[in-house]
Amino acid sequence: MTAGVITVDIETYSEQDIVKVGAYRYAQDPSFEVLLLSYALDDNPPTCLDLTIEPHLKPGQLSWLFDPAYIKRAHNAAFEWWCLSEYYGLTWEERSRWLDQWQCSMIHALYCGLPAKLEALGKALRQPEDAAKMREGKALVTYFCKPCRPTKKNGGRTRNRRSDDPEKWALFVRYNIQDVIAERANDERLAAWPVPEDIWRQWRDDVRMNARGVGVDLALTDGALDCAAQVNLDMAAEARTLTGLPNPGSRTQLLGWLSARGLPLPDLRAETVAKALTDGSQMPADVRRVLEIRQQLGKTSNTKYDAVRACAGPDQRIRGTLQFYGASRTGRWAGRLLQVQNLPRTYISPAEQEDYRKIVKLHDGKMLEMLCSNVNDLLSQLIRTVLVPAPGCVFIDADFSAIEARLIAWLAGEDWVLDVFRTTGKIYEATASKLFHVPFESIVKGNPNYRYRQRGKVATLALGYQGGIGAMKRMGGDALGLDDAGLQEIVDLWRQANPRIRRLWSRMQNAAYKTITTGQTTRPIGNVLLRKEAGSTCPFPFLTMQLPSGRKLFYANPAATDDGRITYQEWDTGQWQTVESYGGKLTENLTQAVGRDCLAYALDNLRAAGFQVVFHVHDEAVIEYPADKDPEAALARVIQIMSQVPPWAPGLPLNAAGWVGQFFTKD
Repeated sequence: MTAGVITVDIETYSEQDIVKVGAYRYAQDPSFEVLLLSYALDDNPPTCLDLTIEPHLKPGQLSWLFDPAYIKRAHNAAFEWWCLSEYYGLTWEERSRWLDQWQCSMIHALYCGLPAKLEALGKALRQPEDAAKMREGKALVTYFCKPCRPTKKNGGRTRNRRSDDPEKWALFVRYNIQDVIAERANDERLAAWPVPEDIWRQWRDDVRMNARGVGVDLALTDGALDCAAQVNLDMAAEARTLTGLPNPGSRTQLLGWLSARGLPLPDLRAETVAKALTDGSQMPADVRRVLEIRQQLGKTSNTKYDAVRACAGPDQRIRGTLQFYGASRTGRWAGRLLQVQNLPRTYISPAEQEDYRKIVKLHDGKMLEMLCSNVNDLLSQLIRTVLVPAPGCVFIDADFSAIEARLIAWLAGEDWVLDVFRTTGKIYEATASKLFHVPFESIVKGNPNYRYRQRGKVATLALGYQGGIGAMKRMGGDALGLDDAGLQEIVDLWRQANPRIRRLWSRMQNAAYKTITTGQTTRPIGNVLLRKEAGSTCPFPFLTMQLPSGRKLFYANPAATDDGRITYQEWDTGQWQTVESYGGKLTENLTQAVGRDCLAYALDNLRAAGFQVVFHVHDEAVIEYPADKDPEAALARVIQIMSQVPPWAPGLPLNAAGWVGQFFTKD
């Protein structure tokens, strides 16, 4: 029985830039302070504590703060929880137990498909000014919460304190109080759609995972940064020699030189340079080399090494790499900081990676230049391997096999696809065999029919959500050697072979249209339900999609046109934008959301079995495991757990595969 909900908001100071290093590293800095703490019980007026006056607040002075009878709620509550844990010097066990008392109004907003930031959420919910975030907030945070540049005018100080501008500080206190008011007002708007308790549990597990962090190899990071600097200096000097330009990095200068050498280009974007290198087989050698240098120097993925160096804590672990419910359309996780969800692919073998890692740690850029033609590309491929387990541990990595293809076939009841996954699992070969009428057993390496496998793969990856030629090209269809007519033939053949998936698109479209226009609950398939829901305090209704797991997806302010089109609104660039959807897109949302729930179910089971998940990527879980406790046997157990079918998905043929290693890579 809870005694009430206490809304909390804090203001803090740190010399670290929270945008660059993340909240966890920000609060670990020796300069970190909690400046203000405002709170309010239920509907009572807020109170603000100025911790610059009483900096050593004892836990007993706020008896409710650690009392499990009270729910503590904040916007981005992981920040308040972590910062106050640092402020009080809590042990990991104390922090973990305390987290059970917290909820997050930002997660509530994301659960309802709304913007994450407090100010944007208030605008989206049409809050009046007295219930919205103060406009002056950004300037006040910059003034009091961040270091300042020393000048003669400010006496050479490097930060601003309460005594430097008492009037501005008083406004800062009002701002802190107003955030509590704004958070409560937003919660009231969304009261009709509370976050399910299992989502709160998943969020808390996610916060614990992010707070533990994952190890990073700083020796490799520093070596990569140094090697990149060496090689880039050499390439810049080579470009100056080849072109005779004072600054070949200048867009204007280089475009002029290229034009004079017979290669006029419209711009120097990455895709333009890549196309020129592919198409221009007869271009002069110096022009080709200058374009190659431009391409290599533009390898922006290597800035991830800078992110690792900036975000790593004192214990050489990086925290906060994932955002729970970051993709609010489906509820999937999103990457933050290092962006583990968007790391460059690795094409060299694990053995080669290990060899190159040793050279990079020696800071030997010259050796790398001798061993490979593109050092920056090599370093880009090694970024994954910066993520390492704790000393004495290994990584156990396991991911679902072809999860989206399995899910859409299960949702649609496409039996022949399900039979493939229940037997050979070779969906690309089976698709090629069905589309092109070649024997399944002939689609093997060395047989001429093996060329059909790639066509089956592209079709499987591209066409499940009502895509056409464009979708084929985005998934690699350009490399099939076919013109648009040839690609369209594959689209037509795939749709003929998958009539139930085609029917699913229509069912989703028709069900959504009916629910929006009539308000009636519809059931397009199985236990998927569409409803039009409104709350007495929210200024607009939602179209909701109840998933097999019981979780819901939300589409704000849905509408339908006379010609059958479906629209809803998303908050973007500071205002509501109308977005059009259709059966295939709704099917994509459904499939990816169910995939998210399968991963969440697997993560729950892995943690219950005692495995420590340090991060996950799309449909892949990465576990830190003691090296002396038979990790190969543990891997088999992990695969078994990930292959368990959720109770709400009977008949879904799940499968997983994995590996054990000393660093993160793409198996």
